[in-house]
Formats: sequence, structure tokens, C-alpha cells
Amino acid sequence: MKKYIALTAFLAVSVYSFGQDVNKLIKQADVETVIKTLSADDMQGRGTFTPGIEKAAQYIEGLYKQIGLVPLTGNTDYRQSFTKQRIIPGKTFVNINGKLIPQDSVFTHTGAASINWSNNSDVQVVKLGSDKNFTSEYRSITRSGKKMLVLVDVQFTAIFGAMRDRSKMGSIAGKSNSDQAQVFVLGNYDDIKSFDVSYTSKNEQSPLFNIVGMIPGKTKPDEYVVFSGHYDHLGIIRPAVKGDSIANGADDDASGTTAVITLAKYFKKLHNNARTIIFVAFTAEEIGGYGSQYFATKVDPDKVVAMFNIEMIGKASKFGENSAFITGFERSDFGTILQKNLEGTEFKFYPDPYPEQNLFYRSDNASLAAVGVPAHTVSTDQIDIDKLYHTVGDEFSTLDVGNITSTIRAIALSSRGIISGKDTPKRVPKLEQKQKN
Repeated sequence: MKKYIALTAFLAVSVYSFGQDVNKLIKQADVETVIKTLSADDMQGRGTFTPGIEKAAQYIEGLYKQIGLVPLTGNTDYRQSFTKQRIIPGKTFVNINGKLIPQDSVFTHTGAASINWSNNSDVQVVKLGSDKNFTSEYRSITRSGKKMLVLVDVQFTAIFGAMRDRSKMGSIAGKSNSDQAQVFVLGNYDDIKSFDVSYTSKNEQSPLFNIVGMIPGKTKPDEYVVFSGHYDHLGIIRPAVKGDSIANGADDDASGTTAVITLAKYFKKLHNNARTIIFVAFTAEEIGGYGSQYFATKVDPDKVVAMFNIEMIGKASKFGENSAFITGFERSDFGTILQKNLEGTEFKFYPDPYPEQNLFYRSDNASLAAVGVPAHTVSTDQIDIDKLYHTVGDEFSTLDVGNITSTIRAIALSSRGIISGKDTPKRVPKLEQKQKN
């Protein structure tokens, strides 16, 4: 019993000591500076293929250099650059009952170079009525793989305009063809006797870049621990809401990117990591997860011991303060290990409370999880009631910087066994079916 009491006391002192290090080295003021900078208006919402994301990339690179990270093996700098064939949409012309629809009331979702419909029998005419949820219906329609002429109720004018403007940014070319095209038309039409549609696009190679730095491991350099978040967001969206058209993405995911930067600074100062730690800010998450998909091709998944993907930690979770949830909690003992290392603290990790959202395969952890890596996302977002998600309202002023700081400190503490080489999470089951973005 005396030995047990002594051991308990030692553990308490150990946790207290680590907590002191965390509180001293991870300061709320520093966290606030980074996230405020990343979500400022001059970053223009960090939209993919925009000057705003270039500015954000340069800022993150500068911080990596200050911290003293080294480029990923095989790279000469922090940019992990690649290109994707980007579809630049042209105009869509739609005639309904012989009347040409105004350009601001139409847009097309397709990977095809062109489409030409004229009362086509294999084109479904679908009404997206006011009784529907636009977001869920839009997702279902664009994933249907069918030809559709979608008539959108005027109640959705604002979100229709936002999606139309977003479509003008283009998309990444894939295997889509004219059999997977959906044309959206804003307006109420009761009796459609005839319609015709024409659309053309052009392709160009466009640059993308993750920002990656690392701290080589002291004794286990060929075993990797990855901390990640995505630094892109939606950019400028229309129509403006009360004069604001910048989707700043403060919570999504400047908060996660801030965590990655803060943890890099923390572990660099500790200078005692057995395993190599990789810190990556992913690009193009919002348009299909292309940054993390590319990254997954450049690391050996068998060498990646664990991945902490951090997304939307800007506010308290549904479990209250000092808590976060982990996607795919049941798929490995990753979460159990993290919670074990937090014994003696107030913070607790919970399983994902939103299983119906399929969050495990909807974020940047998915590409490595699909090949067996214990790659999980840490979040606090109350996604079922988050009204600021993907809006111009996701600004720094809405965040709880204290919550962000406490979550980063908890990740730092809970990961120490994995960083030191003491803990190794079990591999997750590989994904057999093709991953959907």
C-alpha cells in the first residue's frame, strides 16, 4: 500500500511538472496572435488558388523558420508543392420554355469540358423546394453521378449566390464526364415544356502547396508522429452579409493551424522527442482534401505511428470546458492512450458524438487512416448547431481563445507518451472501399 501511495504521488508530481511546462511554454497571448493573424481580413479568407492563401503560406513558413523546423526529408524548403488540373468554368446558358435565364441565376457542377442538353430524356428535372435543407440536398445531388437540371426555390437566393460564386473558382479535374453534370437554376417554375443547356470550360495546371516542417527524432528518427490542420478556407463569398464577404475561417481551420504551429514551438523547446515529429498545414481541404491526399503519397504509412489532425477547436465542445472529441475513437486505442496521459488533469477526450456525420472520413486524417495509420481528428465543434460554419461570421471575435489554448495544452500533454516512443497506438482497419471526399 505504501508503494502504491508513493507511485500515485509520483504520477501526480509528474503530471504537475508536465503541466507546468505546458502552461509556461504554451501561452494564450501567443496563441491569440497567430490565430488573429491567420483569420484577419487581409488574408481574404485563404481561398485555394487566391492571393490570400499565398499570404497565409508565407506567414506559416516564416513561423516555421523562427521555430527552427527543418524541411521534410527530400524537400529544400517548407513547401510541399504539386499541381492539379483545374477546371475553369465558362458561362452556362439555359433556356426554359424558350426564355433565356439570367447568368446570375445559373451555375454548373461538372468535370466535363462541355455539355449540350436539349430536352434530353436522360436529364432529370429536380425541384429543390423551400421545405428542403439546401446543404444536404446539394451534397446529395452533386454526388449522385446523374444528369440533373435542378430548380432552386428563391428562398435559397443567398446560399445559391454563394455557391454560384464559389463555382467560379473552378474545381479539380477528375474522372467526371457529362453523365455527372448538374445545372442549378434559381427560380420557381411550375410547368416546364422545353429546356436546353450549353456549357463549356477550360483546363489549366494550377499550383498547390502544403507547408511542412519537422523535428527529427533523437532515438527513433524513422518513426513519425504527425500534427496537422488545414490552412485553406472559402475565401470571398457572395452575396455580402451586412457588407462582409470574407469567410475568414477563424475556427475552420485557423484554430487547428494555430495548434500545429504552437505545438511545433513547444516540442522544439522541449528538445527531447524520440520520434520524428512532422508538422503540416494542408491546402485544398475545402475543395476535396487534395493537400492531405498528396502528403499521404510522400510518406511511408508504415513509418507513421500516429496522426493528430486538429480541426475547429475554437469553442467549448458539447461536453463543456476542458473537453474535446476524437473521431474514430473506437477504431484504435489512440484516444485511450491520450486520456491515460491526461490522468490528474481536468481535461477529457470523448468519442465523436456525431457518428451520423461520418467525420472520420471527412477531414484530412482520412488519407492516412485509409491505409491503416492511427490517424484521428481532434475537434470541439458542435457541428449540429454551429451556425457560423462556412459563413462570413466565422471570425476571430467569435472564438474562445482560452478554449483553444487549453485544448492545445491537452494535446501536448496527452501526446507525450507517443512522442517519447513509450506508447504506440494500434493500427486502424484499412479502408477497402474507395474513399469519398
